[in-house]
Amino acid sequence: MKSGFVALVGRPNAGKSTLLNRLVGQKIAIVSDKPQTTRNRITGVRNYPEGQVVFVDTPGVHRPMHRLNVRMVDTALEALREVDVVAAVVDATEATGGGDRYLMDILKKVHKPKVLALNKVDAVPKEHLLPAIERYRHDVGFADIIPVSALTGENVERLEAVLLSHLHEGQPIYDEDYLTDQPERFFVAELVREQVLQHTHAELPFASAVIVDRFEEPDEKGLLRLYCTILVERESQKPIVVGRGGAMIKAIGTAARKELERFFDARVFLDLHVKVRAEWREDERMLDQLGLPPTKRRRR
Repeated sequence: MKSGFVALVGRPNAGKSTLLNRLVGQKIAIVSDKPQTTRNRITGVRNYPEGQVVFVDTPGVHRPMHRLNVRMVDTALEALREVDVVAAVVDATEATGGGDRYLMDILKKVHKPKVLALNKVDAVPKEHLLPAIERYRHDVGFADIIPVSALTGENVERLEAVLLSHLHEGQPIYDEDYLTDQPERFFVAELVREQVLQHTHAELPFASAVIVDRFEEPDEKGLLRLYCTILVERESQKPIVVGRGGAMIKAIGTAARKELERFFDARVFLDLHVKVRAEWREDERMLDQLGLPPTKRRRR
């Protein structure tokens, strides 16, 4: 039997969260087409006949502009130091640029097994993959390079087998029915935020957050009552979330409630409010409340 921790790291929007959900066989990380969707470290456990893998999804590695982003990137870098194997997730549809080189420079300094998951190959002509594979093989020194599609599941089983092969022998770290380390309130906030991301555009997804004000256990009729606040940074952003006649907040709430009912397998009453909290991305107390670990470095 083998067991250990595998970090999924990569640039924003590389498909790490989609891959995590595919690997654990259940949705535990929200996904969207907006960069920097993942803000927290999310652990997902998968048991195989050969052993147990604890997958660690991390925020996208980028050059941070706010204290929020500094904490996000620090979370990803800290995971590199704590895990047994690193799985770098790279978007095969994106051209190599400064962000990609920044990530690879970081990975060169990681002295533990590194596997490259070249993601989104379902959207790339096969003849374009070989040059990319050769470039990454010589540049960073990955132990294995596996072309995959987290969306369709193509070659994901091969990736799982390779990651298991790099883990040490050991007993399972968690019980067989253990799935993730995040509490229920975290998933409430994330599933609501996912719908904010889906329904809004421009700068708003980056400037918004969700706080769970009250989480009431199901009553005698099995109804779960949830009360949440959607934070925005400026007064001009509040009408965008609320919408004309409350149409947008209603659409967000309806979609989020359906996702929450699937997640909890229960009927859900969801109450949403929108508040303006100027510069919340720079507010250390607010970042603590959102569950982001304190940064271990000073901002430059």
